[in-house]
Amino acid sequence: MTMLEQKTRYLQIAFNDDVDSVKRILPTIPHNDRILIEAGTPFIKREGSNGIRMMAKIWNGKIVADLKTTDGAIEEVELAYSSGATAATVLGSSPVETLDLFIQKCEEFGLDSMIDMLGVEDPLKVLLRLKKPPSVVVLHRGRDEETTRGSVIKYKHINRIRSRYDVLISAAGGVDLKEARSAIFNGANIVVVNIVTSEDPWTGIRSDENVSEIAEEFLETID
Repeated sequence: MTMLEQKTRYLQIAFNDDVDSVKRILPTIPHNDRILIEAGTPFIKREGSNGIRMMAKIWNGKIVADLKTTDGAIEEVELAYSSGATAATVLGSSPVETLDLFIQKCEEFGLDSMIDMLGVEDPLKVLLRLKKPPSVVVLHRGRDEETTRGSVIKYKHINRIRSRYDVLISAAGGVDLKEARSAIFNGANIVVVNIVTSEDPWTGIRSDENVSEIAEEFLETID
């Protein structure tokens, strides 16, 4: 049973840097049921499960552990749950056994299971092989793809997926306000926005800006 609502449009704010940036920025974001806070993959690799725990102490709401699990699904879901996450991600390119175990274990723990389709040509093919669909399908243009001309988030898959499955769709990868509007127009439920530094080449909310104000702007845009 998903904790996320089908008819609600969510903003997922991803922290990819370190504990200091989370401690500085996260307390400034006003609590909102439509905001998901993500412990990004680089953040987890840097800070481990303690980083997720610290987030859960600051943010009394939904927290996504972007584990991008590829194997060892049971242990990784347990780790996400024990660290205070309410959702976790697995890569769609993982073995079907891993995907099935991941979804099953998330369900047991009451977590939202998210399949990240980074690098997957046809997300529907992945879903058709599963015993049970996940809570969320993430259509993801990778960080390294952002600067590639013509690389886009593939919204064409949304209707194909929805014709078969009652899942939420998340759009990730270089999302600004314009892309967020496009994602919602094309039927996405969740838009993922990265906190970025002024040196980063990626698109997102800059850490030296008023993050709370910009988050509010995103929420209004996707409403």
